[in-house]
Amino acid sequence: MSKIDMKNLGLSERFMIEATLYTGLYIGRVVSQYKDLYKVITENGELTAEISGKFRFDVKTLSDYPAVGDFVMLDRNEGIGGNAIIHHVLTRKSAFIRRAAGTSNDEQIVASNIDTVFICMSLNNDFNLRRVERYLGIAWDSGATPVVVLTKADLCDNLSQRLSELDAVAYGVDVLVTSSMSVDGYLSIKNYLGSGKTIAFIGSSGVGKSTLINKLIGENTLETKEIGNDDKGRHTTTRREIIILSNEGAVIDTPGMREIGIDSADLSKTFSDIDELSTKCKFNDCTHSSEPSCAVQKAIEEGLLSEDRLANYLKLKKEAKYEGLNSKQIETEKITSMFKEVGGIKNARKFIKEKNRRR
Repeated sequence: MSKIDMKNLGLSERFMIEATLYTGLYIGRVVSQYKDLYKVITENGELTAEISGKFRFDVKTLSDYPAVGDFVMLDRNEGIGGNAIIHHVLTRKSAFIRRAAGTSNDEQIVASNIDTVFICMSLNNDFNLRRVERYLGIAWDSGATPVVVLTKADLCDNLSQRLSELDAVAYGVDVLVTSSMSVDGYLSIKNYLGSGKTIAFIGSSGVGKSTLINKLIGENTLETKEIGNDDKGRHTTTRREIIILSNEGAVIDTPGMREIGIDSADLSKTFSDIDELSTKCKFNDCTHSSEPSCAVQKAIEEGLLSEDRLANYLKLKKEAKYEGLNSKQIETEKITSMFKEVGGIKNARKFIKEKNRRR
């Protein structure tokens, strides 16, 4: 049986080096999940796996569990003798994270170890600039590169206006226009594919994610349904999964997400225009509401910035617990939260210094 090219599937030297820390175990990549079971690809093929008892005991948050896209260390690399056991998740190079549903503040990994996030939005009923800003904030924070993909161009009679509106919110982001009705309406996406690359499609239900993926793989592997007149998604993808493309990397399809909670976001890139204006405000801690000499409010008065965009920026800052913080303070807050288990960034620095001193 021929070996699976794991490098095409994104297995880089970085992961292979980390894997050497775990002797006697084998590396694989999680391609789908169903309840407590995982489908994992190894060089010898596909197998079903579950996490070890110790792994389950050590888990602190939902995001610690294996997710689609993760590289994991297993006790075997062949589907023999029952389920394989996952002992470790290798350090993620990127992760698209949403706040879990319900009252929990737990993070949920939508997809990990991705290079490009395609934020899909149809040009008919689904077009929503505020949602794009939300997705971009999470995408930039993920460590992957966001690209906005506009679908169903054949159903739009004001494309130039839509592109102009999007241009005002998607700074530094590629915008692709696609159509399932056109034979080559998806070719612009192929430029982002390549051996070792992983791309993920994110967006509301029924916007055409699976139609695009079917075009990429050249067959109707994924079922698709259209957005109805009531604007409710009718797409049939119910769980995340990786589709392997021959010599062109991997694609992650995700269930539709009309609303997506933010736990952390990179607002400095998503709202770089507001960030730049903020440096010209009279006060460093300006809230851009009623303070004198506010450059942001002046830009709104002059028609250079929309009130809706500022309102969404303030809303997302509040949701991500960054309310009242400027961009530098937000970065400090993010770093501090990363080291919260050792008492914040100051204690983390102290901990690292003492650790180095003992060596």
